[in-house]
Amino acid sequence: MCESSEKDLYSVLGAWPSDSVQQLRHRYQQLALQYHPDRCGATCSPEENFNVGKFLEIDAAWKVLGDETSRREYDVQRRALELKQDGPMDSAVCLDDMTWNQDESVYTYCCRCGGGFSVTEEELQEETQQEDGEEEGEHKGVLVSCDSCSLTLCVANTSHAAHINTVTDGTGLEV
Repeated sequence: MCESSEKDLYSVLGAWPSDSVQQLRHRYQQLALQYHPDRCGATCSPEENFNVGKFLEIDAAWKVLGDETSRREYDVQRRALELKQDGPMDSAVCLDDMTWNQDESVYTYCCRCGGGFSVTEEELQEETQQEDGEEEGEHKGVLVSCDSCSLTLCVANTSHAAHINTVTDGTGLEV
């Protein structure tokens, strides 16, 4: 799956990450018919050789995106790459304002689009280790993208121990 990190497989198929498997299959079939090597015949011109390369690229993209497990893995890798890139931050939230999901071991926060933001303890710890070398004034926190829209959130990294040990009386006041 190393070539998938170099090129966006969805764009190879002319598709979107939100497309269903049936939509991806339809795009693949259209492109496969257009670029299939059998259309070349016995002698291939340089243009037809390009078509063969294009077909191989399309076929490789379909092999990843057509399988539910490999598509999920690809989406996770793609999302991790997007999160590592510096981009505009739409808002910031303190870790204390997020909800801890014990079953999935992840902090979650609702987006205004109805989707959600999520960050794991491991991601928070990695960012904390990286921040030790940062200068004052640089952002302190983890950039997280919404799972449904293009909004990005900066999660201010507070001590996990302080988060667990803080108890409120329901009015927001610590007890």
